Amino acid sequence: MKVARRRLAVLLTGLALLLSSCAPGVRKTEGRLYTASFLNLFDTVTTIVGRARSEEAFQAQAGAIYDELLIYHRLFDIYNDYEGLNNLKTINDLAGVSPVEVDGRIIALLQDCKKYGEITGGRVNAAMGGVLALWHDARSSGMNDPVNARLPDWNALECAAQHRNFDAVIIDEAQSSVYISDPELRLDVGAIAKGWAVEQVAQAAPDGLLISVGGNVRAVGAKDESGAPWVIGIRNPDGEGYLHTILVTGQSVVTSGDYQRSYKVDGEAYHHIIDPDTLYPAKFWRSVSVVCPDSGLADALSTALFILPLEQGKALLKKTDACAMWVDAQGEVFYSPGFDDLIRT
Repeated sequence: MKVARRRLAVLLTGLALLLSSCAPGVRKTEGRLYTASFLNLFDTVTTIVGRARSEEAFQAQAGAIYDELLIYHRLFDIYNDYEGLNNLKTINDLAGVSPVEVDGRIIALLQDCKKYGEITGGRVNAAMGGVLALWHDARSSGMNDPVNARLPDWNALECAAQHRNFDAVIIDEAQSSVYISDPELRLDVGAIAKGWAVEQVAQAAPDGLLISVGGNVRAVGAKDESGAPWVIGIRNPDGEGYLHTILVTGQSVVTSGDYQRSYKVDGEAYHHIIDPDTLYPAKFWRSVSVVCPDSGLADALSTALFILPLEQGKALLKKTDACAMWVDAQGEVFYSPGFDDLIRT
């Protein structure tokens, strides 16, 4: 498939200008800064930024990254089937029926999902798909028909919550198979999959690229040969513009916010980050931003910290090499140790 058929748009954008505006010492011989944008990966906007000596060279580089991300998009999809491919939807469809032979990348993802669930004390649980599906359906219906927007049925939520034990997800590495022994359990890796996929692609990508998939940003090395850092904007949850810009090199920046994928019922907004204790959207924060080397871990942590109160969140961070920033409902901002060092503005 040629890059042009993927609707690859190579252009200078505001994001590219932001990223380039604060990097003294960039050598002209490194080429122009290009940006490629895609709309059909992980149901969000994907952006790739990098320098190249020609548009054609950048297209080839961005196209290779797109191809890899597309594989992960299909493997981790829980809503769509793909001919000749066993993905997470296949595993869910055969819950309680039979093991499913899968690509090793699904095995690796689910093993990390289990690890992240243990690290976060269950705040991130890929086996909670039954609960999340009820919220997804209610949210989709409410966004399409706001007048008749509704909340999920509470009894259905409680019933689904009885089927979220990750121990029922049986991974057989030797057979490269996954079997869900609980026929009512469903997998949903939405809190991890984008960041995890970005990290895998970044590991094989050349330095000097920035990959962003729906708020999951991964800087691959420095921005240029002089070692200049990338400048990443962190959105203000109360409106347009940035709350901060931060400097990162070879790091991931992931933000979870209540302004993403929300809908209203009787005038009250309900977002997509569900507290496993209450089975309702978490209410501690407007947004949480995490910075750490691993994009998969950053994705998991941003969700977990959004669900936890501040002190518990700080205690969780101490188990990792990450730092974070929280914004509460009043607009007050809190930082973990190390985050201040990254702030440019």
